[in-house]
Amino acid sequence: MSDSQRVAIHRDNAEGKARIIFAHGAGAGLQSDFMQYFALALALNDIEVVRFNFPYWQKFMDSGVRRPPNRMPELEHCMRTVASQFDDGKSLFLMGKSMGSRVAFRLANELDAKAAIALGFPFHPIGKPEKLRLDDLNNCCVQNLIIQGTRDNFGKPEQVRRYDLPANVAVKWIEGGDHSLEPTKRSGYAREQLWQAAVNEVTKLIKSVIR
Repeated sequence: MSDSQRVAIHRDNAEGKARIIFAHGAGAGLQSDFMQYFALALALNDIEVVRFNFPYWQKFMDSGVRRPPNRMPELEHCMRTVASQFDDGKSLFLMGKSMGSRVAFRLANELDAKAAIALGFPFHPIGKPEKLRLDDLNNCCVQNLIIQGTRDNFGKPEQVRRYDLPANVAVKWIEGGDHSLEPTKRSGYAREQLWQAAVNEVTKLIKSVIR
C-alpha cells in the first residue's frame, strides 16, 4: 500500500483462536461506536478482531475533509493488504458493516476465509429495490452469515425472503433493528441489546466452524 493509501489498523485480542478482519461501512470508520462495540465484544469471546480504515476514510481523518468512498477495486485492495500482514495460519473470517460486508463477501474465496459475515447487508440502494447486489454474495465458503435488522431500508424481510440467495448464506433477523442494528426509542430496547444479540450470532458461527 502506498503512502497515499496508508491506513490505520487496530487489533483487539491478538491471542484469539480465530481472526476476524472487520471492514467499516460508508459513513463511519474503525473508531465508530458500532465498530468498537463489536470488536471488543467479540474479543471477549476468544476472537481476534482487526479493524482498519479504508483509504477515503483515512484521508478524512487526516484532513477533516469528507470524501466519497473509494471504488470497489480500491476497497478490495485495502482489505486484501490488511489480510496479507498475517501469515500464521489462524482461521480467518471476513466481516463488514454494510459497504464493508460487500467487500468481505467478494474477497472470501481469494483470502481463503472460513466465512463472510455481514452486519447489515446493503441488498440494494435505498429507494432502488430493482438494483440488487446479490452477485456479491457468491463464494465457496461452507457457511456465510448475514445479520439484518427488520427495519433495514437496504433490505427488509418481505424483500429478502423473495430473493434467490446462495445456499451457503444464512440470514438472521434482529427484531426492530435498522441498518445499523439500532432500535427505535419507543421500543424500550437499548442499541447494545440488539448489538449483543448480533455478537452472539457471530460467535456461534465462528465456534461452529473452528471447533
